[in-house]
Amino acid sequence: MTALDLSPAPASAPRGRRILDHARTEASLLLRNGEQLLLALVIPIGLLVAGVLVGERVGLDPALLPPSVLALALWSTSFTSLAINTAFERRYGVLERLVATPLTRGDLIAGKALATAGIAALQVLLIAAVAFALGWRPVLHLPSLVIAVVASLLALVTFAGFALALAGRLRAEATLAVANLIYLVVAAGGALVLPVAAYPDWARWPLRLAPFGALGETLRLASVGAADPLPLLILAAWAALALLVARKAFRWTS
Repeated sequence: MTALDLSPAPASAPRGRRILDHARTEASLLLRNGEQLLLALVIPIGLLVAGVLVGERVGLDPALLPPSVLALALWSTSFTSLAINTAFERRYGVLERLVATPLTRGDLIAGKALATAGIAALQVLLIAAVAFALGWRPVLHLPSLVIAVVASLLALVTFAGFALALAGRLRAEATLAVANLIYLVVAAGGALVLPVAAYPDWARWPLRLAPFGALGETLRLASVGAADPLPLLILAAWAALALLVARKAFRWTS
């Protein structure tokens, strides 16, 4: 009969498992938060349904509304939700305590990134399913889809970088107010919901060069089978800048 070895084994779990477990926890906390669900799913889906029903009366193109709503959803999750959650985690010492566990700072960032990407993927699936049920029929073109996916990933990195920078510098209450204000301003006038062509001439190039405008235009073009690589260059530059700003500005403790 083989003897059981009951000696302690204090080593931490493998790094990949630690990151996946942390990402799962982050995602479950986000999905249980009513305010974050409102931003991530309820508002975008409500806007999509309302836009399809009455959009033509106010000049909205129903064919371009679903990709616009997808851009808005990605913006809300990777910027507003991430900034608010991280700010309150920093305020209550959650980040400081997590660093004392086997999770390294890199593990924490990787876990947050995976959780954000997972929520974003869920948003895309649900919003696309609702849009399809409402009659949306996008033009599927492989180069356009590839550019749209890469642009979305670069946009997620960009928005998340600025979200961490904001959460790492301001108090939690200030982050809550500023993040929601920026969300509303960009949603209303950042070429996420409305195409760049709907804005005055003087505003079009600044909007095209902004990360949210570049994302919105790329997704709208992809939905009709068109492609433009310029937004990828714009988003790549913004992503590099956002990572640099986050690295310099983010603080783990309040």
